[in-house]
Amino acid sequence: MDTTPRRTLRLLPWTGPEAKPCFLITDGGGRVSRLADVTEVTQLDMGTRLLAHADELLPDATESQLRFLAERLTEALRDVLRVAESRGRRNGQ
Repeated sequence: MDTTPRRTLRLLPWTGPEAKPCFLITDGGGRVSRLADVTEVTQLDMGTRLLAHADELLPDATESQLRFLAERLTEALRDVLRVAESRGRRNGQ
């Protein structure tokens, strides 16, 4: 019986040069993997807070505020989609 931890390819929640995806070969327990876990939680929390802020801001927002908000929401959506893809890969979906 092989007792070696199974190593997998993990999509990290940040990008590398030229916005290319970053991957980690991991068994799930190393420092970079733990940092990625914390980063994912932070990104999801920031997306939730940004969405709440958008709900408050939208009724009376100026054009420049709307542009800024759209840029931040785009960034947050990109982060959340990367987290979802990474978690889907790890769950074998």
